[in-house]
Amino acid sequence: MAAAPMADAPLKKNTRAKGAAPVAPRARSDKRERILNAAVKVFARSGFHATRVSDVAKAAGVADGTIYLYFTSKEHLLVSLFEDRVERLIAFVSAELPKLKTARARLRRIIELQLGLLESERELAEVMTVILRQSTRLLKEYAAPKFSAYLEVIAHVVLEGQRRGEFRSDVSPHLIARAIFGALDGLALTWALGKADRGGLVRASTQLSDVLLRGLSST
Repeated sequence: MAAAPMADAPLKKNTRAKGAAPVAPRARSDKRERILNAAVKVFARSGFHATRVSDVAKAAGVADGTIYLYFTSKEHLLVSLFEDRVERLIAFVSAELPKLKTARARLRRIIELQLGLLESERELAEVMTVILRQSTRLLKEYAAPKFSAYLEVIAHVVLEGQRRGEFRSDVSPHLIARAIFGALDGLALTWALGKADRGGLVRASTQLSDVLLRGLSST
């Protein structure tokens, strides 16, 4: 049985010695990213509740107090990890979609990107699909805006497809967006908890795209 998790240390103020040089923004960004990457590994290995902030600090190679320069608590770290990865996904999607001319191609690309990015990082897939479910209150209260922004991207593609006559017009774009995300989340969850076979999510993305696009087709 895992040992009971220790309570997180109280929030520490960011005090800097008078006259000391400020930390460069790039250095802060790099260290924050190192902490987030370490959190992925530790959360995937130990679970959210059994993980201590000190465990993440050790994995990141920083002092315990350094964590609190970037995150107010372990919960804030988890939510920040989710937000950071969703922001990256939105950035990838936003860069890719203008290259494609049809809504069908764009929707297929969204599915490929979400599953492809998760397949390249199995531990991240586990954290995003399993660990976040251990803290649904945090996801609901704090991470909802980022999640909603991603759903809006998908819904907008569906709406554009309807306006162009590519997709049937008798379904809600937001309903379809949630259905697509739910399907992708379910695939990633079973993949991460199973054998996580190489290429499994990529193959699944092709099959899922074919089924969804056939169901959305206006003809």
